[in-house]
Amino acid sequence: MQQWQLPALGHENLQLVQVPIPEPGRGQVLVRVHAASLNYRDLLILRDGMGMVPTLPLVPGSDMAGEVVALGPGVSEFAVGDAVISTFFAGWQDGVQPRTSLPLGSPGPGMLSEYVVLGEDNLVAAPLRLDFAQASTLTCAGATAWFALAESAPTRPGDTVVIMGTGGVALFAMQIAHAQGARVVVVSGSDDKLARAAQLGADHGIHRHRTPDWAAEVRALTGGRGADHVLELAGGDNFGRSLSALAQGGRVSVIGNLQGDELRGSVYPLLLGRATVQGIGVAHRRALQDLVRAVDWLKLQPVIDSEYALADLPAALEHLERGAFGKLVLRMR
Repeated sequence: MQQWQLPALGHENLQLVQVPIPEPGRGQVLVRVHAASLNYRDLLILRDGMGMVPTLPLVPGSDMAGEVVALGPGVSEFAVGDAVISTFFAGWQDGVQPRTSLPLGSPGPGMLSEYVVLGEDNLVAAPLRLDFAQASTLTCAGATAWFALAESAPTRPGDTVVIMGTGGVALFAMQIAHAQGARVVVVSGSDDKLARAAQLGADHGIHRHRTPDWAAEVRALTGGRGADHVLELAGGDNFGRSLSALAQGGRVSVIGNLQGDELRGSVYPLLLGRATVQGIGVAHRRALQDLVRAVDWLKLQPVIDSEYALADLPAALEHLERGAFGKLVLRMR
């Protein structure tokens, strides 16, 4: 089978190699991968290990959708032919995250391979109404948005939810918050992306370059009240504006760090607004199962910017570096 490997850190060191198809052991499942979606995290892992010292060579990628083709002894939850998606973490089923749980794609096994072996508790049945490319986007982006809006702090009808950008997490969050009855405000630096977000159900769009103080615009849109929840995907100085945009008792979910590994802002909006700051690191398996049910019931539609062949990973990574409207997906066949 074909598999992408990274023998040394740096995108330029990626190699598409031929390796034997693995065999499942006890409690494990062999999956023929049909599609894998990319995340900004993949860029960071390939570039510098994302602050970790990875074991090399590593196979990148955490998100896949595929078909069960063989079962190891003791597997009871899946059958050959089932459509499945990977969980983001190996070893986190529910509740508080165990210290021993590992994210896939480093330090856990990577998914950019034509076949993968995973424990049956690292897989979830795929949604009935999505194809493999669409289903592959749920593992990280979909589950992150779901955990922020439906797990850690359920959104109520009439809430105002502010979302930074139009990447994979942002567009999932927009659809989920809209389905929950919230007023959705999207902040982006592109008129085209704001227009496309409106077509997908965003109630308001704010151009962050023309309106640098977008927090004041959020307050104007809400009659001075502010937002109930801000999904912070940029970090840096934007974090301070997210705090300033909040209603009394509001929440900021810190998800992304496109502006670096620091959060900067005055402490006064945090204290005077009695704000909650929540770090979101994807989700456990049970939350992903809940999301799958919601996708089928609500007919949520993952937004895919572009699809690439497995061999075209370098081009897909360049696209990811430039920015995408939604998700980028590799199709194995």
